[in-house]
Amino acid sequence: MRRSTLAMTLLVAAQAGHAEDVRTAWLESLAGERIEVARTTFDGSGYEIDWVEAPFADHFLSMRPFRCIEGPEKHWCHVPYPYEIRRDIGEDLIDLEYDFLFIWKGAAEYGIDTWNGVYYRLEDEGERLIGRLHEIDMNVISAPPPEGDLRPVREMDLERGDPEGHWLPRLVIE
Repeated sequence: MRRSTLAMTLLVAAQAGHAEDVRTAWLESLAGERIEVARTTFDGSGYEIDWVEAPFADHFLSMRPFRCIEGPEKHWCHVPYPYEIRRDIGEDLIDLEYDFLFIWKGAAEYGIDTWNGVYYRLEDEGERLIGRLHEIDMNVISAPPPEGDLRPVREMDLERGDPEGHWLPRLVIE
């Protein structure tokens, strides 16, 4: 279990009657380019995400609509997690990781390849969360998980990605 100290801080603040905490989510390149993608509102152990419209463009890929950030060589397309999710960070950050799933495609490619999934494994670094890119075959979530299984992505489904080989290898929530 990867309990988050940020989650514990937010939970204690909520129990003390403090207001919700709004954080900005950025995707970041190795060169330090930052793209604001969402604002995340934490309230105790729960959260809500408000996606920023500006960096995303509508694409119809492989017979499905996607919201993509268009890069010079690759597009980074958000993949909304399609199944039940609690949006709870009281025990770990996995629900939040599921909300920030992406898939990349070449800028000149027509469709998407489910092998190009992006999963940001989040780590608590004090006042911010840092997501490091892991590769995932999105076929893992192509069919609904068994009822009651809210965590179908297993550790063996993730492979640490090479930051040098990807346009946006970091997710920062601060």
